[in-house]
Formats: sequence, C-alpha cells, structure tokens
Amino acid sequence: MAVVATYASSRTNQIGTSELFIKSYDFDPDATTATDIAWVDMAKYEYIVMSFCRTVGVSDLTMKVIANTDSDGGGTDDYVIKAVTLAAQPDAVGDNVFVEVHADEIAHAAAKAGVALRYVSLSLAVATGTDEGICTYVAKAKNAAEDTTADAVSA
Repeated sequence: MAVVATYASSRTNQIGTSELFIKSYDFDPDATTATDIAWVDMAKYEYIVMSFCRTVGVSDLTMKVIANTDSDGGGTDDYVIKAVTLAAQPDAVGDNVFVEVHADEIAHAAAKAGVALRYVSLSLAVATGTDEGICTYVAKAKNAAEDTTADAVSA
C-alpha cells in the first residue's frame, strides 16, 4: 500500500502572490478600433508582462502599451510606451503574444513628455470586430507586499 504524505505548511502568505500581481481580462471588443484592456498603477511595480491569447477569430492584431496620467486612462493623451511588431500574427485559437514594459521605460517616456505617467494599459485592435481573446497581466512588485494577487470570483 502506498502512503501519501501531505505537508502542513505554517506559511500564511505565498511568495508568488505577494510579489506578483496577476490578473486576466476578457477581450471581446465588438469593434476594430483600439481597446484599452485595463489600467495598472505602475508606482509599485518594477515591470509588467502583458499577454494576448486568441480565443475566437483569425484577423490581424495591433498591440501596444500605452501610459496615462489618470488611473482610468482619462487624461488628455495616451503615450505609447511600446508598439509591438509581431513576428507572426496570433491567428489561431490558443496563440499567445507577449509584451514587457519596465518602470524605467515609463519614467523615460514621462520625462520626455514632461508629464507624470504612472498608469499603463495594453491597447489592442483587431481587423475583425468579432475576434476575441484573453489578456493577462503579470506585474512584479518593487517590494514584496502581502496579497498583491487575490482571488476574484463573481457570485
């Protein structure tokens, strides 16, 4: 008879979720114009990795990371931090593409523009408005802070 051992951890916080912010967002634009996915305050993060995973459709994707002075992207201008040139289009279900932005890139853009940029969002546009996907953000905290990532489940 095999014995299965379980380990009872005394750890009250988890390393990954205390150092990383991880969140996925549904991308269903019903449009071909650029859609801002979600705004993240980069003041407490060292870098952020953003991904797009195709779930519906095959059309071309335009991908960039934009920054703004306002937490909801409502500032007067969106500043392009990084425009992504895709080596190949994510044109099949399950295809993934990634972009990474570091805090120093945002600081450089802010200094150049003369504004206080600290909020970033992935901005996507598809050639066919019925295309869909899932976007995931993973940001690394400058300092470990308990509960950076928490479960988010609707009732």
